[in-house]
Amino acid sequence: MIRINRLATTLLAAAIALGAASAAHAQGVRITEWMYTGDEFIEFTNLGAAAVDFTGWSFDDDSRTAGVASLSALGTVASGESVILAEAPAADFRAAWGLAASIKVIGDNTTNLGRADEINIFDVSNALVDRLTYGDNTIGGPRTQNTSGVPQSPAAVGVNDVTQWTLSVSGVDGAITSTGGFIGSPGSTTLAPVPEPETYALMAAGLVMLGVAARRRRTV
Repeated sequence: MIRINRLATTLLAAAIALGAASAAHAQGVRITEWMYTGDEFIEFTNLGAAAVDFTGWSFDDDSRTAGVASLSALGTVASGESVILAEAPAADFRAAWGLAASIKVIGDNTTNLGRADEINIFDVSNALVDRLTYGDNTIGGPRTQNTSGVPQSPAAVGVNDVTQWTLSVSGVDGAITSTGGFIGSPGSTTLAPVPEPETYALMAAGLVMLGVAARRRRTV
């Protein structure tokens, strides 16, 4: 019994640590795709376990000023949902990429991106939620001219290291070529929401119970 208790404690601690480490880089709203020229857009995805109300949220580029471009029109964004801020009118952007009406798009963004720039998203309290500083000719990373940039792996999300991003490839991970000849996957992502740390603890507890049951069967 002592060994089982020690095993349970170890697994629970490891599961909670794993959950916390995973959530640290991905949980919550994150920048998940962008294109600075061509059909300019930014994609935000709610990678948290709960829905997020975007009322009062905003975007800005390298001036880092909350409130510049309102994101309130996105409303409530469900866990796992991706939403778009585009330079083109929303209807034109949807048509070019074949997006369903259910995918939320704010169009006519005039806070435009440059080749070397920054993406900042702020919540209702004007606190910074996520930032991506980029520039292929300054700090490296992909040049998102006519082709969007996407994270190479989940670990790239939320850490503000553009060298961990790469260009989209049409036909890979949901990326397509738009009617304008641009490549990207706005409105969809292969990234999955990260469970709360408590979820990992429950999983570990379940494994421990299975181990106890198996041990009992062996001793019968």
